[in-house]
Amino acid sequence: MNPVANAVSASTQAPGLDRGRWIVPGMLACACAAWLATLAVFLLTPLEALPRFLAGGYLVLDATSMLFLLVINTVFLGISVYMFSRERSSAELVDDLRLRAPWSLLFMLVMNLGILCNHLILQWALIEVTTACAVLMMVCGKFGAPRAVAWRYMLYSSMTLAMCFLGFMCLTQSAALRGLQISFHADQLGLALTAAKDPWQRLGLAFMLFGLGGKLGLAPLYSWLPETYEAAPTSTSALLASVQFNLSVVAMFRVLQAFQGIEVGFVSQELLVMGYASLLVAAIQIMAARNYKRLIAYACISSSGVIALGLSVGGVAAYGVVLYIVSNAFVKSLLFITAGRMRAVYGSNDTAALSGVIRVLPFGGMLFAGGIFALLGFPPFASFLAEMLILSGIVQAGNLLAFTLMCVMLTVIFVATGRSIFPMLWGQPQQVRPPYKESLLSVLPKLGFVGLLTMLGTYTPQVFTHVISAVARSIGGS
Repeated sequence: MNPVANAVSASTQAPGLDRGRWIVPGMLACACAAWLATLAVFLLTPLEALPRFLAGGYLVLDATSMLFLLVINTVFLGISVYMFSRERSSAELVDDLRLRAPWSLLFMLVMNLGILCNHLILQWALIEVTTACAVLMMVCGKFGAPRAVAWRYMLYSSMTLAMCFLGFMCLTQSAALRGLQISFHADQLGLALTAAKDPWQRLGLAFMLFGLGGKLGLAPLYSWLPETYEAAPTSTSALLASVQFNLSVVAMFRVLQAFQGIEVGFVSQELLVMGYASLLVAAIQIMAARNYKRLIAYACISSSGVIALGLSVGGVAAYGVVLYIVSNAFVKSLLFITAGRMRAVYGSNDTAALSGVIRVLPFGGMLFAGGIFALLGFPPFASFLAEMLILSGIVQAGNLLAFTLMCVMLTVIFVATGRSIFPMLWGQPQQVRPPYKESLLSVLPKLGFVGLLTMLGTYTPQVFTHVISAVARSIGGS
């Protein structure tokens, strides 16, 4: 190679790199400021003072929005630290990270507005905006065919959100036939609903739950999720699984809050069917998975199925569902950013190619193992307590079929996951590699997520318990 050409190339690229050196640190500073602001609101705002309506009633600060604002901004802070550490340690990723950082910030701005949103149609539009931001981040991926995957993700997302919009139209028709004006403000929607059997209202509810279920990765509209999480850059996969997922959860909670005490049996049956199907699909696919990012993705489908089953019975299970959702945000973030480090070192998503990870990435391997144990519901992590509460609620509701199916499927998923992941972590390596030194900065967010999962599973501070309980009661919990 011509050294003069190299020198010219370096001299032309260096100014661009220098001009953009503030982008990723700027994103980290914004993430830190947002986390501090949401933490202050969470700690200083008494539940008795809620809800507080903002922007003419289009935004609301209540227990639901306050909890999930803290969750998504905590996750984003960890992801930002990860991206900052990658920029400092991987010169080949600098341009890519600086390209994705502004879209990540826009994504989070819209996410925060979406969590606060008190108007279902506006919230629906904001979910679509986050999808567009995710697509622009996704095309930066290096594995598979990211552009094709991004297009299919956009198509699936638009289809599921179109179903939600059909639901809004059906509810409007239902109210019009009864001579009522309908408002899609979440706190006012219940005024236009009826406890009597109304086919238009039931159809609207079915479309909304089905569409939002698709965004959560519930069967049958789940096929976008595995290939999207695999092809997307690691930080984008974590944002989709741990942040956008929670906006869709909040949207579903708003629907359930509006329908509190109305169409209870219908809601329960639809969520049960989607939950059953999702657990079954996840168990089958995990048994066949030989790709660790896809395995995490199928485990996310399993988690969505557990959430759907818990929501279908309410009662005690509702508290477990909220705790499970919160803990899963940290579990998914931990797993994806650790998987990103493994993919950077090994250059593969195949579990067989990574045999003996603990020897090469001691900290990363142990943290990934901890994430897998948390994902599978082992103590002392919060997911264990959450699953026990959900199972207890299902038993108290008298649904032994759901209890049996959930136990069987979770056992199958545990065995199948262990069969693939444990040899990858502790098996005999195919070739000798020197241990890879990880900086404290790269390990810090992962340790933070493990600490939060352990805290929520062993000793949950009262302020968190009160907020989680308030959210659980708002969706039919006891």
